[in-house]
Amino acid sequence: MSALPGPVSLDELRRRRHELARRVAALTFDLGGLTYEMAARDHYRLDVLSRRAAELQQADGELGEVERLLAASEDGVVGSCRSCGAVHSRGATFCWHCGQPLVTG
Repeated sequence: MSALPGPVSLDELRRRRHELARRVAALTFDLGGLTYEMAARDHYRLDVLSRRAAELQQADGELGEVERLLAASEDGVVGSCRSCGAVHSRGATFCWHCGQPLVTG
């Protein structure tokens, strides 16, 4: 999975999500067509199918991570509690889950 460099804007995340969604759709289509062609010829190359499936899985995983980041940003989630890991929104001073202070002072 390729990491997104540093702080990324919502527009960049949305653009990346669009690119990845197109790539996942194309890879899915190609893998299906490849499998069909192999079946029609009754000659399967599992190494080729595995390689293509791994490529699709990587792109799909990256898409999932970008979608998770977008959802968190759009929901106003800005961090997580150091004590329990629960997410919190901008401006929160105490964790809604465990009650620990979020601001060190």
